Amino acid sequence: MQKFLPFILAFLTLAACKSSKNLQKEYYNPAYTNAFHEAVRLKIQGQTDAAIAGFEKCIVIRQDDDAPYFALSQLYLQKEDKAKSEQNILKAYEIDQENIWYSQELAYMYFDKKQYAEAIKFFEKMVAHEPRNVEWLYGYAESLLRAGKAADAIKAFDKMEDQLGKVPELSIQKFKIYMYLKQEEKALAEIESCRKVYPNDPQLIATLVDYYFQNGQLEKAVVMLEELVKNDPTNGNAYLALADIYRQKGDMTKAYAALKKAFDCEDVGIDDKMQILITIFDGADASSPDVLELVNLLVEKYPNEAKAHSILADFLLKKGDEKGALREYKKALELDGNLFPIWNQVLVMEYQANMFPELYEDSKKCLEYFTTQPIVYLMHGASAVKLKKFEEAVGVLQSGIELISSDKALESEFNAQLAEAYFGLKKFDDGISFYEKALKLDPSSLLLRNNFAYRLAFWKKNLDRALKLINEVVESSELSHYLDTKGFVLFQRGEYTDAKIHLEKSNSLKGDDHFNIDHLGDVYFMLGDKVKAVEFWQKAKNLGSTNKVIDQKIEKKSYYDPIY
Repeated sequence: MQKFLPFILAFLTLAACKSSKNLQKEYYNPAYTNAFHEAVRLKIQGQTDAAIAGFEKCIVIRQDDDAPYFALSQLYLQKEDKAKSEQNILKAYEIDQENIWYSQELAYMYFDKKQYAEAIKFFEKMVAHEPRNVEWLYGYAESLLRAGKAADAIKAFDKMEDQLGKVPELSIQKFKIYMYLKQEEKALAEIESCRKVYPNDPQLIATLVDYYFQNGQLEKAVVMLEELVKNDPTNGNAYLALADIYRQKGDMTKAYAALKKAFDCEDVGIDDKMQILITIFDGADASSPDVLELVNLLVEKYPNEAKAHSILADFLLKKGDEKGALREYKKALELDGNLFPIWNQVLVMEYQANMFPELYEDSKKCLEYFTTQPIVYLMHGASAVKLKKFEEAVGVLQSGIELISSDKALESEFNAQLAEAYFGLKKFDDGISFYEKALKLDPSSLLLRNNFAYRLAFWKKNLDRALKLINEVVESSELSHYLDTKGFVLFQRGEYTDAKIHLEKSNSLKGDDHFNIDHLGDVYFMLGDKVKAVEFWQKAKNLGSTNKVIDQKIEKKSYYDPIY
C-alpha cells in the first residue's frame, strides 16, 4: 500500500482539477485512463520529458479535459519554458473557468510578467471566492499598487488587517502608499497606530527615522535612532547614522562609541568598515586610541581576512610603528598571497630597513605569485647581491630586465644591480660596462654616480673616472655620504690630506656612520697619527662596523684594505 500511496495522491491532486462531469466520462474511456495514469507515474518519478509526452497523448485522445493541460503547464514551468507553460494553463482555464487554482496560476503568472491589469482580474476572482485568504489579498493589493491604483490597494490592505489585525509589514506598506498619495498625516497615523500594538518594532521605528531624516527633522530622527538601536542592537547601519550625526555635532566621544557598536554588527560589511577607517585616517585624529580600538575590533571580527590585517598595518605605519606594520602586512599575505600592493609595501619596507635576508626570502616567494612584475625581480636581485649570492643575482636580474618595456629609470636600476653583482664576481669589465649603461639611461642620478665612484675606488679601478664621477656629485650636493665617497676616492688615490678634509666634513654632518669613521681612522693612519687612527677604528667597531679586518687593524695598530 505504501508503495502506491504517492501515485494515488498525485492522481487525486490532478483529478481534483477535473469537473465531476468530465471525471464520470473518463470511466468510459479506458485508453485515456491508462494514458493519464502512466503520465502521472512518470511525473512522480521525475521523468519530465516522458511525462510531457504522456500528457500530450492524453490530449490527443481527449481535447476537452483540463487536467492534462494543467499538468503540462507545471511540467513546462519546471523546464523553464514559460511560453508553453502559459499556453497550457490558459487552455486549462478555458475548459474550466470555475477552477480557482487555475485563476491562481494565471494571477501569479501575469504578476511575474508585470501585466498587472490582467493579474488584478484573476486576483479579484480569487478574493471573491475566498475573502479571508491573506496571501491572495496581499497579491491583489500588490497588483493594484503596481498598476497605479494606490487607493484601491489601501482598501485591500485594510481587508488584510481585518483578518490579521495590525501587522508591522502591512502598516509600512500602507505608510508608503499614503506617502505616495501625499497624505503624510495618514501615513504617520498608520505607523503610530501600529506602534501602539508593537511599540518596540525595529521596522516601524526605522520607518520613522527615515521619514524624519528626509524631512529635515534631525532632532526627532536622533531620538528615533536611539530608540531603534535600543530595540535592535544588531542594527549596524543605525549606529553608523548616529555616529555621523554625533560627528556633525562635534561630540566625538558619542560618535566613536556608536562606531564601535557598528563595527561589532554583522549587517555592516568589512568593506564599509574599512572605508570608514580610511576616511578617518585622512583626518587629524587618525592616531587616536579610539581609532586603534576600531581597527582592533575589525581584526577581532575578521581574523582571517587579509583586508583587516592590512588596514591595521596601515594604521601602525601611520603611527610610526614600522615593525608592527610589517608584521601585520605579512599576516595579510599569509591569508591572501595575491595582493601585489601589499607585497610591494613589504618588499620596499624590508629594503629600506636593510632586512636583506628577509627581503631575499619574501621576494622569492612573491615571484611565485607575480612572475611578470619587474620590481620583484629587482628586489630579489638586490637582496641576493647584498647576501653575496652574485651568480643568482645575475640570473634573476637578467630575467627581470627583459620584462621592462619603456621605464628607463627602472632599467637603469637593473643595470646598476647587475654591475654590483659583476663587481662581486670580480668581473670588473662587466661591472663597469653595466654601470655605464645605467648612467646612460639615468644621467641625472647623483646616487648612481656616487655608487659607481665608490665601487671603482673600492676595487682600485680607473680612479680618475671615479674622481670625475664623485666631483660631479658633490658639485650638486654635499650630503654626508657623498663627501665620504669623495674622501674615500682621494684616499685610494693617495691624496690623504684632501681625503681628510672631505671625510671630516662628512663626519661633521653625520657623526655616527661607521663607514665614514673607519675611513677617517685609515686616513689618520696614513698621515702618521696611529693613536687617532685606533681611536676612530674602535669607534667604528662600536657603531657596528662590518669590516672583517677592523679587529686586526685595532690590535696590530696598522692599516689593512677593507673586506666586507
